[in-house]
Amino acid sequence: MRFGSYPGALEFEKNPARWRAYLRDAIIEPAIGRDVLALGAVRRPALLRQVFAVAIGSPARIVSLQEMQGQLQDKGALETVAHYLALLEDAYLVAPLEKYSTEASRRRASPPKLVTLNNGLLSAMHPDGAPDPQRESARFGSWVENACLAFGINQGQRVTYWREEPLEIDAVLEGSWGNWAIEIKTGRFSGQDMRGLTEFCRRYPAFAPLVITAPGDEVNAQRHGIRSMSWEGFLMTGPIAD
Repeated sequence: MRFGSYPGALEFEKNPARWRAYLRDAIIEPAIGRDVLALGAVRRPALLRQVFAVAIGSPARIVSLQEMQGQLQDKGALETVAHYLALLEDAYLVAPLEKYSTEASRRRASPPKLVTLNNGLLSAMHPDGAPDPQRESARFGSWVENACLAFGINQGQRVTYWREEPLEIDAVLEGSWGNWAIEIKTGRFSGQDMRGLTEFCRRYPAFAPLVITAPGDEVNAQRHGIRSMSWEGFLMTGPIAD
């Protein structure tokens, strides 16, 4: 969750400055400056870097293309922003997740949920590095969620999200792990916070509910009759069925 999973960076974990320099020089710069440019037409490399920076700064957040466009220093057409997001996904840097729906038109019309595909990129790009779970609980929660979603994507699962105002769930997983509806909670939560999860599973009974919690909080979800596991356990094994 803090350092990602680039093997070459492991030897520098105890030296934050060298670790960050390695990620920037050996991973990020070659990917943005060379690999992405080889994947498709990039007429505005500076805009591509801005799209990357905004995406990296929004881990596990639902961000419309219009909202992203408003954060760019150089204004680009929505089609260009979407194209650059697709290239970043092809380069295994950022994945814009679709909303789960049985209707293709609704999937296309919904804003993407941005997932950075390796949390090492988050730590390398954020000026403060990884968040402190006590002082920065909101940022910590988004990084944990990002790590869990990225793990599912990198393991070949189809990952989407679901939102029907005022209800939503963090992830919908389909693939070799099975069909799962997932809510990720790193802080305190109640049964009321599970309304989105229970409603989604009522509408789509092929999906099993799962709450990913802080280590030690698994019993809280189980008290409400919902399967649970810690985020640390999930990042080691993925979901475990009964």
